[in-house]
Amino acid sequence: MPSLSAASINSLPSTLRRKFLNSLSKEEAELLLRDWNVWAGDKQKAPPGDWRVWLFLGGRGAGKTRAGAQWVGSAVNSRRARRVALIGATFRDARAVMIEGESGLLRVTAGATFEPSNQRVLWPDGEIATVLSAEEPDSIRGHQFDAAWGDEFCKWQDAQGVLDMIRMALRIGDDPRMTLTTTPRNIAALRALIAAPGTVVTRGATKDNAVNLAPGFVEDLTARYGGTRLGRQELDAEIIEDIDGALFRRDWIERCRVRAAPALKRVVVAVDPPASAQGAECGIIVAGLGHDSAFYVLADCSAGGLTPGRWARRVADAYEAYEADRVVAEANQGGDMVKSVLNAEAPAMPVVMVRATRGKSVRAEPVAQHYEKGRVHHAGVFPELEDQMCSYDGSGESPDRMDALVWAITALDRKVPEPRARQL
Repeated sequence: MPSLSAASINSLPSTLRRKFLNSLSKEEAELLLRDWNVWAGDKQKAPPGDWRVWLFLGGRGAGKTRAGAQWVGSAVNSRRARRVALIGATFRDARAVMIEGESGLLRVTAGATFEPSNQRVLWPDGEIATVLSAEEPDSIRGHQFDAAWGDEFCKWQDAQGVLDMIRMALRIGDDPRMTLTTTPRNIAALRALIAAPGTVVTRGATKDNAVNLAPGFVEDLTARYGGTRLGRQELDAEIIEDIDGALFRRDWIERCRVRAAPALKRVVVAVDPPASAQGAECGIIVAGLGHDSAFYVLADCSAGGLTPGRWARRVADAYEAYEADRVVAEANQGGDMVKSVLNAEAPAMPVVMVRATRGKSVRAEPVAQHYEKGRVHHAGVFPELEDQMCSYDGSGESPDRMDALVWAITALDRKVPEPRARQL
């Protein structure tokens, strides 16, 4: 069969396209359907040449996970790789997306089997892919690989530390290489990787893979986020720099990031309720005050499009999971309703209503000063929250996650009693 591509087939007039497809034997048709080189977009194919790291920066749904899985499968099938590292932000992410996902290894590589108990993928000829978590960089020590695929690099808690460990483990085979697939964020590790010798960068936008996405998906997201900073990052795969006048800086967050929080004196769940139930986001942030008088952001449980009962349940779940002392909720958006919804979901949960009497920028400035002084630590990576923080200059729509963060740190900064079980 001559060299083909989906684009060349689709470019044929309909009569010629039908004639060509009808001319194929059953075996040829099945081969065509399975041939990744036919259906892959140009940006999903590994670049030619001598490189050590292929960095695929892609928007949501741009096909970067499929590209990574196909790269691994091709390397295994051609015997170019026998010991592969699979690195996800967590073990759960690696399993759900990289291995068992719609575009994961089990769907795109023939003969692959997954052993969850051993955290590895096996192929019939003895090739092994070891599943690793970016949450545990030191667990990579001692391993040896000739290929590695890391997904959502910019979500890794210690992206630079994990990358360093993987580079040191890529030490067998004739040509050890690594592929990293991620939606970009403006973090130091990504900027350094792009500038490093041996890195080849591919950029793919969501719209480039529209034919493989649900009807209307691209149009809907473009209508909502097209031209915005969030859209440029999440759809067009641009690396968005901090804007002049933003209250928070990424380097403040990065230099104080920790893997886990120490023992805490107090923990609060802060809620910025949605203005409506139609797609509006409910900001839900969990934070604590340490015995070192520093603040620790523990979780971002925010979500959009939830009914009052569902976001109230998320708040109650966070309250219990993190053994919080109280819930702090903004009263400006239907205060009585907010408190009644929360109390209906968890009657014993202490709820303190707070009312905004000043503008968002004024309320956020003291919290931004704590960040600048190194008093606030993020225990993990919270991409959506951090993007809101570093994009907000006092104008535009309400940043719900950031608002909840401000309420949480403000509440912890006050001298208030600590008991957890008492209704306030």
